[in-house]
Amino acid sequence: METLRQLSIIWALFHVFVLFMIIYRSRYSFKTTITATVTCIGIMVAGNIWGLIVLGIDVMGKYFILTCTLPSMIFYFFMSKDRGGRFFFTFCLVDTIILWLMIVTNLIDVYIHGKGVFMLVSRLLIFPAAEVLAYKYVRKPYLEVQSNVKRGWIVFAAMTALYYLLLAVMGNWPAPITDRPDDLPAMLMILLLMPMTYLVIFAALYRQILLFRTQQSQRELQTQLEHYRIQLDNQQMVRKMKHDMKGHFTALSGMLSEGKVQEARSYLEEVGDYREELSGQQYCADPYLNGVISQFVIRFEELGVSPELSISVEAVFKHRVELCLILSNALENALEATEKLPAAERFVSIQMQRKNKDLLLLRVKNNCDKNLYIREDHLPQSDKEEPGHGYGLRTIKDLSGRLNGEMVCFAEGGMFVLDVMVKI
Repeated sequence: METLRQLSIIWALFHVFVLFMIIYRSRYSFKTTITATVTCIGIMVAGNIWGLIVLGIDVMGKYFILTCTLPSMIFYFFMSKDRGGRFFFTFCLVDTIILWLMIVTNLIDVYIHGKGVFMLVSRLLIFPAAEVLAYKYVRKPYLEVQSNVKRGWIVFAAMTALYYLLLAVMGNWPAPITDRPDDLPAMLMILLLMPMTYLVIFAALYRQILLFRTQQSQRELQTQLEHYRIQLDNQQMVRKMKHDMKGHFTALSGMLSEGKVQEARSYLEEVGDYREELSGQQYCADPYLNGVISQFVIRFEELGVSPELSISVEAVFKHRVELCLILSNALENALEATEKLPAAERFVSIQMQRKNKDLLLLRVKNNCDKNLYIREDHLPQSDKEEPGHGYGLRTIKDLSGRLNGEMVCFAEGGMFVLDVMVKI
């Protein structure tokens, strides 16, 4: 029986690290991550196996936090891309889930007199099944939550750590829980309360990610609305110009039939000026991108800023909605940063050009707060509290990824630079 028990613990110990590898984000390449994990964690696991064989489960169970939990936490903290509450929540979550399953299977085995057979067989099946479910249904949304939810992780991590310590202490101190029948009701209540608490935590996190998606969709819909409004304005302008041209041709025909060539030439010049005034400033050959730029140039000029423009883009026939959304979000963020600065410090530059036929390059530069902080995910830290702010650059990042491109940004010396490259 003791041999079966030790084998089941070794199996469980191995799957702690497998489950953690599924839902955490390493800061290193896959090859480096696997090599470092196999080497360091392998040594630690071997040491714990030796302790189980020599000292026994009762002794190792009391010091498991020191021999396994803390060393693995230090190692994965160094390897993890995430820091702070996000890392500690993930680490404690995995440890708590595995420990919970170990305690439940152990209690069932003891009270059905399974003699270690049920414990071993159930763990052989449950842990791989939990990993398959985690990879198939949990990994993607959980990584999305980690990427987009920035607050609340410290509280969640503290709650999870307390649950882990509570399970570890109740399960092993001052003796294994199976030797303390008077404490079993309290242990059962803890085992029931833990999954209920996690359901509340994940429900809160999921609501936050739904809020993020809703706000992102609203921004996209708003930009699409602007896109269609510009298209309608262009169509109405073309119809008006066609109607007006009939009158111009009639007037010109009359002048030319009377031999008034000079008058006809002067009239044509006035028609050209009128057409330019009607169509507005042309910053870009594509009418939809030009419409976005025109709107923001007006808004910048209202702040006393004349943007420096270097735009060389012909008409675009694919991904217009995505490109208008990227450009609109980029200029909106620049406008927000510009509004916060004194008039004398305001500066905006917009550069956009095609390269190698299928690449569109966009660079927006603007003066900004000299204390602007760029986070580890390469997005600036917003100082505004109202919901929705700060999603513009995330939207640009997502859209550039959809178009097989990339977005990078940096701030230095009070200058913020946004670079976007997309394939169209």
